[in-house]
Amino acid sequence: MLWSMHIVFFSHPSFLGSQSMPRFTRMLATGMERHGHLVEVWTPRPRLYRLVPVNLSRWLGYVDQFIIFPIEVRKRLKRCSPDTLFVFTDNGLGPWVPLVAKRHHVIHCHDFLAQLSALGKIPVNQVSWTGRLYQAYIRWGYTRGSHFISVSHETRKELHKLLKKLPVFSEVVYNGLNGNFRTQDVIEARAKLGDLTGLDLTNGYILHVGGNEWYKNRQGVLEIYNAWRKLSRKQLPLLLIGNAPSLHLIKAHSESPFKNDMHWLSNINDDSLQKAYAGAEVLLFPSIAEGFGWPIAEAMACGCPVITTRKAPMTEVAGEAGFFIPIYPTEEGGIAHWSLEAANVVEEVLSLSPDNRERQIQLGLRNARRFDQEQTITHIEKIYTSIVAPHISQNYSIPINAES
Repeated sequence: MLWSMHIVFFSHPSFLGSQSMPRFTRMLATGMERHGHLVEVWTPRPRLYRLVPVNLSRWLGYVDQFIIFPIEVRKRLKRCSPDTLFVFTDNGLGPWVPLVAKRHHVIHCHDFLAQLSALGKIPVNQVSWTGRLYQAYIRWGYTRGSHFISVSHETRKELHKLLKKLPVFSEVVYNGLNGNFRTQDVIEARAKLGDLTGLDLTNGYILHVGGNEWYKNRQGVLEIYNAWRKLSRKQLPLLLIGNAPSLHLIKAHSESPFKNDMHWLSNINDDSLQKAYAGAEVLLFPSIAEGFGWPIAEAMACGCPVITTRKAPMTEVAGEAGFFIPIYPTEEGGIAHWSLEAANVVEEVLSLSPDNRERQIQLGLRNARRFDQEQTITHIEKIYTSIVAPHISQNYSIPINAES
């Protein structure tokens, strides 16, 4: 390590229940500490949030974030040296960017799906007038920034469309795998996951990992599974790991003739998730949109073949190791054809010979190495250094994991 920086990470408040963004912040913070840098994490505290009933807490949470916290930040800035680097771990933290826009800063961009929805560019995801105002406030903030790191080329493309002018710096660094995702003994992984869930997983299963957000397309997962069961002689169960299903998903589940083989698994810890990947016959990930698509890389790192949507950034992450299906249709009349086409891809993957399956697994393992966490941290460190001390970074050569 040639240059020790003082890095302040701005992070989403944990009291709002977000898991992925605080986890991303921890990955960055611990990585930079490991490299010898002085690190602080600044995040709002729930001063008012916990004082009222749940139905009002959201609004007082906004007061904590956008009125009280900025006052605290202005006070803290007085003790920060001019060469401090301020890092926003998500573009959703845009309202805080103007506080340090004239100082060294960089904004990590994950996705702009909420932004595009608020602008009416994603008709399937309607946004209320208050949501549109909130997203406009976020956009007002991050457009004051000048340095950006995007998790995919697709995210960077959307960023440049939303900015008023081209930024001073904008580069892509793919996410690094945040956890011990690796191959395991398949039989053992299935047995342990079966013990945990009370299910017979001896012969394998089809896996989906994701939440109830519209773009995760859990509805499409159920439709593909229904279509596959109708055409196949195989009878593998479907495991859906993530949040408890929404009401419309519960209804779709209850109407399926194969509902007894569909299983929702919530509150699964990291170790069990890794076993779920390792024991699955295939990960079914038909997302409509993503900023990156963590489960694709995680599954491949665990030796699990992946079926995903033929659309960036899913194609970026899966590379040549993925099996691809068309994007979910916007017309209701096209869903049956889409689900049948996808079901045939599921059958293709499940019918691979042992040798061909092993070749596909090896392709996935090689692809997953692009998302090595230490390589990601080192690449990001180089960018941070180039912002604070360009003369230092000129001779600081490292391998990188994505084209700029």
